[in-house]
Amino acid sequence: MSSLSSPPPALPAFRQPQLLMTALSHRSSLNERSSGTTAKESNERLEFLGDAVLELATTQFLYDRFPTEPEGVLTAYRSALVKTTTLAEVARELGLGEKLYLSKGEEATGGRANAGLLADVTEAVIGALYLDQGLEAVITFLKTHLFGKFDDILQQELYRDHKSQLQELVQA
Repeated sequence: MSSLSSPPPALPAFRQPQLLMTALSHRSSLNERSSGTTAKESNERLEFLGDAVLELATTQFLYDRFPTEPEGVLTAYRSALVKTTTLAEVARELGLGEKLYLSKGEEATGGRANAGLLADVTEAVIGALYLDQGLEAVITFLKTHLFGKFDDILQQELYRDHKSQLQELVQA
């Protein structure tokens, strides 16, 4: 990061900082004292919870924004908004890769830049925020960091999967 670029936006303040520590603790870090984490478990359970909370909040956002769209269209929109590349982008903007607790091995293999790992930690942070402050705090967080990306998804038609596009082209 150059000195001219702005620092990543801060994560919300957690009432229970241990939840954030756990959200940022990759399973590889638990076996290495040098990783710096004091978490007793990895972020996998928080990722599981965060995935469900993210789906609920995103579904409500789309349901409210598009009151006349059918279920299939809303599902395509949701898939595009919560896919790995979008969540990894959020993680990069928040600097989550740099905040992750990783083993030396995971670090050496590029774990901090791995899109799947970054998407997972984004979901874990969402799960931790939900436990710490509830659904409204998650919705506020998502409005700030994720939902604003949806206009680009619409404009670029990133919600359309390649298989459907190919079928439409062949049938035309």
